[in-house]
Amino acid sequence: MNDSRMPNASVASPQLSKTRSSDNVSSGEAFAKPAKERPGLATTWGKTVKQPVGDLRFTRASSGPAGVDAIFYNNHQGLEAMGAKDMSVNAMQTAAGGIIEWGIKGSIGMLPAYKSYTLGGYRRFAQGSHGAGYSIVVKNVCKCRVQVVLSVDGLDVLDGKPASISRPGYVIEPGKTLEIKGFRTSYEAVAAFQFSSVSQSYANLRHGDTRNVGVIGLAAYTERGSDPWTWMPSEVQQRSTANPFATAR
Repeated sequence: MNDSRMPNASVASPQLSKTRSSDNVSSGEAFAKPAKERPGLATTWGKTVKQPVGDLRFTRASSGPAGVDAIFYNNHQGLEAMGAKDMSVNAMQTAAGGIIEWGIKGSIGMLPAYKSYTLGGYRRFAQGSHGAGYSIVVKNVCKCRVQVVLSVDGLDVLDGKPASISRPGYVIEPGKTLEIKGFRTSYEAVAAFQFSSVSQSYANLRHGDTRNVGVIGLAAYTERGSDPWTWMPSEVQQRSTANPFATAR
């Protein structure tokens, strides 16, 4: 049992460290080869967007999530290098035993999505482009409230700290869709998700760590006292198409 509350929303804005031109350096350091930029996309701190946090009060049915899922993202060249473009799929895919659907939305519609068998299992991928904004779309398809904990580049979207499935999350009402537009900066606003270079990513600028750039994570929790699988769409469909004069087998 876990009663999740709104965490401290004081997310630190990224700061670039600066080197003064007057600093003394040796001749070897002055002509040292610059550190190589990691290729591909990451996520940076975009413009401020109004998005109230909503009601986060939620008592989890158990300490563990009903399901965990991930979407890896990169640009066209990066996805090809990762062998990620085997099969195009619908951008909205089910997760957590079918109680939710989720995907990545660009400025104009959902981003191109793929599924590929890599590293011993199927993984989902989304294709973005440098400088473009995006959001995470999560739909609750069951008849009960669910809670989702989300991460971008290994950071929790509610406070920008290293992500964990045990952290608080957004609550989605039955049948509703939530669009998470950025890292939360206050109860009323977020800093928009924007694709960037790895060096300009929020993970690098705030934490100096780029190990987990390129992945968006989701953990879904059910609510204590509810059974979200009782009236799933498949059961409703089966009821609706029942044959009153089916031939006995």
